[in-house]
Amino acid sequence: MNGTERISAILDALSREHGEGAYPGRSSEGLSPRWEPDPFHVLVATILSQRTRDDNTRKASDRLFERYGTMDEIASADIGDVAELIRPAGFPAQKAKAIVECCRILIRDYGRAVPSDTGELTKLPMVGRKTAACVRSYAMGIPSVCVDTHVHRMSNLMGLVDTKTPEATETELMGIAPEERWSDINRYMVRHGQTVCLPGRPRCDRCTVRALCDEGARRDPR
Repeated sequence: MNGTERISAILDALSREHGEGAYPGRSSEGLSPRWEPDPFHVLVATILSQRTRDDNTRKASDRLFERYGTMDEIASADIGDVAELIRPAGFPAQKAKAIVECCRILIRDYGRAVPSDTGELTKLPMVGRKTAACVRSYAMGIPSVCVDTHVHRMSNLMGLVDTKTPEATETELMGIAPEERWSDINRYMVRHGQTVCLPGRPRCDRCTVRALCDEGARRDPR
């Protein structure tokens, strides 16, 4: 089985196990966000998701969008008020400043439209390649490999890649996965990493893809 066949088989198995998988703003219990998953809302939710859990992202997103539902409202909002609303997501001052500034830049430079180009997206505050890929994938339907800590860790653990950085992992995964499956990588691997392949203590005995995983084979050499 080559790399393309292997990652496709892994994604097929994980999709059967995890259903819709991960999504910015969705809790680990699968509760859908109470806001429209358009590029603007997904961009903000993905910024909020940095260095926090899904449940905290959903709480912070819901609180923010209940008070300020549009780009213009957030752009003119008091940063301190935004910070208090998004406090559940952690780093409230840093994220509030970035979100307000993002909205102001989008209004001033992009005619209130979230750009689809990765280079343009990464010009925005607190938007790196991972956040840009999430927006492109989840909100715009553009095939993108979104590499967070789960995807980077599990891709190496499984033996799909041998990389040191998320950027290198992104490049390697793009080379072995069919383009139409790029967006599935984050959607399913993140949920698997949160529930089964836990950091530091993977539950290989519960893993549906252990036969396709280097770590699973090492722990169970049968």
